[in-house]
Amino acid sequence: MSQVRVLVGTRKGAFLLTSDGKRDDWKVEGPHFGGWEIYHMKGSPLNPNRIYASQSSGWFGQVIQRSDDGGKTWEPVGNKFGYEGETGTHQWYDGTPHPWEFKRVWHLEPSLTDAEAVYAGIEDAAIFHSADGGKEWSELPGLRTHGTGPQWQPGAGGMCLHTILIDPSNPDRMYIAISAAGAFRTDDGGKSWKPINKGLVSNFMPDPKAEVGHCVHHMALHPSKPSTLFMQKHWDIMRSDNAGDSWTEVSGNLPTDFGFVIDVHAHEPETIYVVPILSDSMHYPPDGALRVYRSKSGGNEWEPLTKGLPQQNCYVNILRDAMAVDTLDSCGIYFGTTGGQVYVSPDGGDSWKAIVHDLPPVLSVEVQTLA
Repeated sequence: MSQVRVLVGTRKGAFLLTSDGKRDDWKVEGPHFGGWEIYHMKGSPLNPNRIYASQSSGWFGQVIQRSDDGGKTWEPVGNKFGYEGETGTHQWYDGTPHPWEFKRVWHLEPSLTDAEAVYAGIEDAAIFHSADGGKEWSELPGLRTHGTGPQWQPGAGGMCLHTILIDPSNPDRMYIAISAAGAFRTDDGGKSWKPINKGLVSNFMPDPKAEVGHCVHHMALHPSKPSTLFMQKHWDIMRSDNAGDSWTEVSGNLPTDFGFVIDVHAHEPETIYVVPILSDSMHYPPDGALRVYRSKSGGNEWEPLTKGLPQQNCYVNILRDAMAVDTLDSCGIYFGTTGGQVYVSPDGGDSWKAIVHDLPPVLSVEVQTLA
């Protein structure tokens, strides 16, 4: 029987949750790196034993950890991450007289075609690449030196590159999202980038329809339709059917269109999930009722999914990388909260149960489906 491994990054360490295909009984392991912020963990789609973790601390700086045995043991790789300097700094020497400093790695994205290749999105916004399993890193400078860079600005969480999507039909095409700059696409493996924000409207900006400056919270795609993108923006659920060249709003009948996460069912490319949050100043569910909303039509028509979720006195948030799906026949949906709960729905969202309570605040959730 297949197994699933849920990778949970928290404010105070990493946790691994494992179960068989029924997803009823769970083994909880951790914390790994107790006391450290684990902003993101991601497993290789080509090697079920390979896991990367972003381990960071204001005191000790940024470390990339790698496991090659499914999380049993770990080793720091690329712990310098291309920088040198004092404790707590991350200085990237890019050939200029003064090193450029960044704060942390927000997102790790292993390659779909090369078992040793992995990408990293960082704060302040830039994208790095490693060709040797995370030991050595180099920047893809075409993004940070893009002509619109001076118009980027930090969102409330910092100017972070938090989303990296690789087109499974074309490994040279990638999408990234930056808060607050917007979405960008490369068609040449990261050498050059173009903003893809036509149709986005952000009323907090002097020009609400500007080319860049939009606060994109997360993006998702389905492997069978890689040119169709879904976006949770700082207000608005958006959809593109032309690889991001233009976007339309599909918020429809949601109670609020503010939130952080968005994901797509593993087998149904028009079934998407979001978790509405009351507002940009009140990061908790409307009415204190935790509800995942599902659209089976790619947006506009949404239904609340509540069975097994707390429907009163619940004031948690679900952060941008804290939802994931597995690829079992009955697709499992997972999400973690700032209250330390991790929930699973083994039936595509129809019913939910808590795998674990009382973890540190959850920063990220990813899933590996194991044979």
